[in-house]
Amino acid sequence: MGQFGMGQPVRRSEDRRFITGVGRYTDDVVLPRQAAGYVLRSPHAHATIGAIDVAAALAAPGVLGIFTGADLERDGIGKIPCVVPLKNRDGSRIKMVEHPLLAIGRARHVGDGVAFVVAETAAAAKDAAELIQVDYDILPAVADAVRATESGAPLVWDGIPNNLCFDWETGNRKATEAAFANAKHVIELNLINNRLVANSMEPRGALGAYDAAEERFTLYTSTQGSHAIRRLLAATVFRFAEHRIHVVTPDVGGGFGMKLFLYPEHGLVLYAARKLGRPVKWIGERSESFLSDAQGRDNVTRARLALDANLNFLAIDVETTANLGAYLSNFGTFIPTMAGTAMLAGVYRTPAAVVRVKGVYTNTVPVDAYRGAGRPEANYALERLVDHAARKLGVAPAELRRRNFIPPEAMPFKTVLGMTYDSGEFAKNLADAMKHADADGFAARKAQSAARGKLRGLGFSTYIEQCGGGFDEMAEIRFDSSGAVTVIVGSQSSGQGHQTAYAQLVADGLGIPFDRVRVHQGDTDVVGFGRGTGGSRSLPVAGNALSIAIGRIIDKGKKIAAHRLEAAEADIEFANGEYVIAGTDKRVSMTEVAQAAHNPLLLPAGFEPGFDEKAHYLPAAHTFPNGCHVCEVEIDPDTGVTTVLRYVVVDDFGNVVNPMLLAGQIHGGVVQGIGQALIEGCVYDGGGQLVTGSFMDYAMPHADDVPAIEFAYNVVPCRTNPLGVKGAGEAGAIGAPPAVINAVVDALAGLGVETIEMPATPHSVWRAIQQARA
Repeated sequence: MGQFGMGQPVRRSEDRRFITGVGRYTDDVVLPRQAAGYVLRSPHAHATIGAIDVAAALAAPGVLGIFTGADLERDGIGKIPCVVPLKNRDGSRIKMVEHPLLAIGRARHVGDGVAFVVAETAAAAKDAAELIQVDYDILPAVADAVRATESGAPLVWDGIPNNLCFDWETGNRKATEAAFANAKHVIELNLINNRLVANSMEPRGALGAYDAAEERFTLYTSTQGSHAIRRLLAATVFRFAEHRIHVVTPDVGGGFGMKLFLYPEHGLVLYAARKLGRPVKWIGERSESFLSDAQGRDNVTRARLALDANLNFLAIDVETTANLGAYLSNFGTFIPTMAGTAMLAGVYRTPAAVVRVKGVYTNTVPVDAYRGAGRPEANYALERLVDHAARKLGVAPAELRRRNFIPPEAMPFKTVLGMTYDSGEFAKNLADAMKHADADGFAARKAQSAARGKLRGLGFSTYIEQCGGGFDEMAEIRFDSSGAVTVIVGSQSSGQGHQTAYAQLVADGLGIPFDRVRVHQGDTDVVGFGRGTGGSRSLPVAGNALSIAIGRIIDKGKKIAAHRLEAAEADIEFANGEYVIAGTDKRVSMTEVAQAAHNPLLLPAGFEPGFDEKAHYLPAAHTFPNGCHVCEVEIDPDTGVTTVLRYVVVDDFGNVVNPMLLAGQIHGGVVQGIGQALIEGCVYDGGGQLVTGSFMDYAMPHADDVPAIEFAYNVVPCRTNPLGVKGAGEAGAIGAPPAVINAVVDALAGLGVETIEMPATPHSVWRAIQQARA
């Protein structure tokens, strides 16, 4: 293991271009004769669309064209689908709807696209959009998912009663009901998992071009996977062969799940480019992000826990109403159901469970994956419920958890909800985290706060998540004649540090200089296959594909090395970047072998020149990262302001490729989790108007809102993949929200407060204090 080997804290090689301003994002791509697009969006949450008068706008300076939903429909342009069909709990088909690129006949949420204006400049397109006259007939709207299911609520879609898309269930209801009937204790808690806006640093954008001679589109866009966008555009929007669309994802300034999906603007810029014969670029403004980017969470949950006389968990029963928004996003049905509900088993030996989820249409922006994608919602419900149970039953929250942990010797352990955990030492994570956080000294610190008139609380949560599984991924290694390496991989970085991690794997595995490895992602003409990045799958899936390709390169090189060293291939060993004849000092480096591979005169007879290998890896199982978060807060009862004083994380991510990258991922996830718990909240009024439509109203966490995050990890290698790694990109956002809220509740418990909803803003906390004192 060298300076850049496996497990070393290598600084991110891509950061130099980012921090010096020479990164290349979608808006940095400029094509000849490029025009600009602007989407005119509905100001109404629900309205029928009559006439659209574009005459004045078409006559405005610089305007090249204006397109409506009717235009697209006439030209045979398709709609955006949800790609995960479900069945209702009774076996019937669910009520799925598709998302048109522009609204046809009815606008269903504020921000729904009504017309696409193309002009010489973005300013000209925006000015012209203000001249378009749309005949709206405003309809009643509903934004709250629970209210949307009530009798008499406005219908988002005709023919879908009670706005119910699906009524889905998993688990064993009969066994669960029996366990509750025989339980000594039954604990119940109602929870809200607040809606969030992703707010990536780089807004969404798209630049489309059309080559009439080749009859082929090119799309530059900020995504989490170019191939997925290409597949959907070809199959459902334009309905032609996939090879006729070339998608390029340049540098991406954050995604958090939100950039996984096909959006209307992807199709609009391509359609307009073909119609006008010029490239068309659309770059979303921040206000548009609030109105059109897929949002996250927005669940209302009732959770119940059954326990016996010894406080062993007997069963868990969870019912959730999930807000889907006005349209189904690509994975809208998957996120509140199959994406995370299996994690309601948590790290516990619970023998029975049932989970029911109702997916509901509302007049709001569509909801889909946001960092964690269903697992944060599940873990929040479970860990808040367990903490609540401990308080109601008069036992320490840590003790209740310890009594019910799955022990390491039980691995592999199949949970009641169908997941098989391969590894994990949950009690050790808890013990280490409590020690790091000095839980034993908390009582003294609490007394010090009380002496100053403040309320101090200590909260924690354990977690486990399923990630890094599912579909296959591809990685390819190409040596050029100089001995330098290009890695081609089907995942997509959006700020995680893939360039560094993959180069590190190659440098370590092949023993070549780290700075001689180049990583290529995101271009469908260069990368032949890819699934993109989501579900913390890049290292567990693409990394293992790369590891297999490394092994194949080594094996291929042995043939060349044996020829160069005049030895039998069976006598050749490889280590530290060199091929050696076993038991001798005769050797040749990997770089020399790669150079020889491009010279036919230096190769064995019949050996094809070149030094490339490709591998696909289909994971046998998900990985199951797990850990414990501990949060300590202090509350000013006069103002309700909550200060996070200390935050400790102890995780298990299996083998670690780069601890510096890992810590960065955890820090970012924790901050987003703290943001959800205390600060962030996307709010619609009763008429479907977005109240928090800008950073003036939607609060984001700042550096001074969080302390230094203390991060440690236990290495318990994953047993189901060759690298032994577990996914890490979403874990911080999974463990943090319940840890923070448990700490807030702990601080307020002396006043009789049993629960508080996210975000626990100063006003919410102050109000809870006043109500408790009344």
